[in-house]
Amino acid sequence: MKLQIKNLTKTYSNKIKALDDINLTIGKGMFGLLGPNGAGKSTLMRTIATLQSPDSGNITFNDIDVLKDQLSLRKVLGYLPQSFGVYPKMSAEELLNYFALLKGISVKKERDDLVNKLLEITNLSDVKRKNVDGYSGGMKQRFGIAQLLLNNPKLIIVDEPTAGLDPAERQRFLNVLREVGTNSTVIFSTHIVDDVKELCNDMAILNGGKILKHIKPVEATKEIKDKIWIKVVERKDLDKAEEEFNILSSNYNVDNSLTIRVYNEKKPGIGFKKSEPQLDDVYFIALKEDQINEMN
Repeated sequence: MKLQIKNLTKTYSNKIKALDDINLTIGKGMFGLLGPNGAGKSTLMRTIATLQSPDSGNITFNDIDVLKDQLSLRKVLGYLPQSFGVYPKMSAEELLNYFALLKGISVKKERDDLVNKLLEITNLSDVKRKNVDGYSGGMKQRFGIAQLLLNNPKLIIVDEPTAGLDPAERQRFLNVLREVGTNSTVIFSTHIVDDVKELCNDMAILNGGKILKHIKPVEATKEIKDKIWIKVVERKDLDKAEEEFNILSSNYNVDNSLTIRVYNEKKPGIGFKKSEPQLDDVYFIALKEDQINEMN
């Protein structure tokens, strides 16, 4: 099972280059596409999902030429966009039955069995007779997963699915996604590093329409081992520290001081302690290096 993207480009009419010669190979399992808002993630997701066309490039999924044979791709595709609308005044059970009928599952018992199975997988069985438009954000996202699984998709795309969810709903949603993502190729687009850390066995960092890094999360932190340093500084000294050191992030302490995280080949100065690298560090380093390259 393999999705291959070659030399994909897209420039909008306002001259913004949303995709800049994207090359990616994505296999089976959970793939995290990590990047800030406006990085081009949704453009890439929509292009793979055949909802918009690129200016140039190729996409293949197994033996399907995605850009030339959109119908074949859609038969094996499950897609959950950033905002997922639902029909008002219909229960989850009714709505899934309706969608299953549209997908050609005409035998009632077969349809009922499938709907009940998906409601169980997505932890919605207890609220299956409640109107979906009255669901919480997390429940709607889980319903979105249920509807995309109706055709047993081999390629699943979820675009910023945890944005706006509270911590408990986010965890429930990730658990559902983890369960359904074992037998398919799942592309998980997000700006939340922890989502990728918890779910994905492969990842890429995207910014300005470019792939900055393609690496497995477990390998990513090994590259910067012994190069992350922390130090506590006073709030009034932060500006000076930012001029002097390559600060990746900073966090407030209970006494209103700040702990800064610095990326450096060797100990940056007095008072610094070595810290275990995190995936957040890899992400911030990639974005900083891209910013420097753009300025030069």
